[in-house]
Amino acid sequence: MLLMVAIGYVFSYLIPTKQKSIALTISSNQAFFLAQSGVEFAVRYTTDNGLSGLSNPISRSLGRGSFTISYEPAPTDRLTSIGEIPNTSQRRIVVSNFTSFLVKQLVLDPGSPSPCWTLGGQRARFFIKNIGSSNVTLTAFTATWSDSSSTRIREIHMDGTQKFFGNYWNGDPRQNLNRGGNNQVIIPNQVIRIDVYWFNPYVTGNIIITFYTGTGEPYEFDLGGALLPCL
Repeated sequence: MLLMVAIGYVFSYLIPTKQKSIALTISSNQAFFLAQSGVEFAVRYTTDNGLSGLSNPISRSLGRGSFTISYEPAPTDRLTSIGEIPNTSQRRIVVSNFTSFLVKQLVLDPGSPSPCWTLGGQRARFFIKNIGSSNVTLTAFTATWSDSSSTRIREIHMDGTQKFFGNYWNGDPRQNLNRGGNNQVIIPNQVIRIDVYWFNPYVTGNIIITFYTGTGEPYEFDLGGALLPCL
């Protein structure tokens, strides 16, 4: 009888404890999925509003809890999403190199001519399009090219207006636009022409040009190598 009483007491103690443990596991999983929802929300939000929209933390209620997202700009480029079930569980997801997961608002325009050379190879021309739903303001650039020539970029024109004048060497640090208002605003669905002028000799290898917004959001354009003359 004593043995049976003891076994009954143990079971009566373990069953409620097990139920509490299961409840905590469920709440923890719910908090994790809330944090994951925060990451997905951040990707869509920045696609529509740009990274500047994440300058302050954003919280949203969802189901039994909520999520809060915060972003640390370049060079950290890190998004933190916290999912929380009140008074029960909290889970955190950290996404490094966050901008690499975004659907870029600026792309090489598929409806325009491919990147090409004009002026006998001294000017590269390409077209970019804003496929997002908000304005993008470009303020700086970097560039690299794969050949070893001593050429350098001397001018950049956007939509027919000069935006940069100087001496930019292959792989130099980020350079601010210094002409035409020091920036270029591209509205949704707008296509603009980019003209990049080099000193002689012109570039013969692969060219990558990256433009940046004021918040450091990068838009990289790989122009390829051995560009053909523009038609």
